[in-house]
Amino acid sequence: MAKVSIMARLVAREGKGDELVAGFGDIFRQVESEPGTLVYVLNRSAENPDLFWFYELYTDEAALNAHRTSETMAKAGAVLGGLIAESELVVGAPVLSKGLGL
Repeated sequence: MAKVSIMARLVAREGKGDELVAGFGDIFRQVESEPGTLVYVLNRSAENPDLFWFYELYTDEAALNAHRTSETMAKAGAVLGGLIAESELVVGAPVLSKGLGL
């Protein structure tokens, strides 16, 4: 079964970057115990503190669905939705990597 990756670009509402990072706290605590979540990384731009890039890697579609439909994600969505000005999401599959054991 193919691994599933998500790349996302998030722009926080002006001046809300720190609140956005804090808003992901519960999600990051949850993914520590999700066996199908292999990589979950939030990156912040060095030039714009309100611009973020996200990378997620799951063992398969079932693992992604388990993550997406969790109670923690539902609760976080209510908080994060008010902090995000714009977003772009790309779902795919990794084809080459270093360190991911594809």
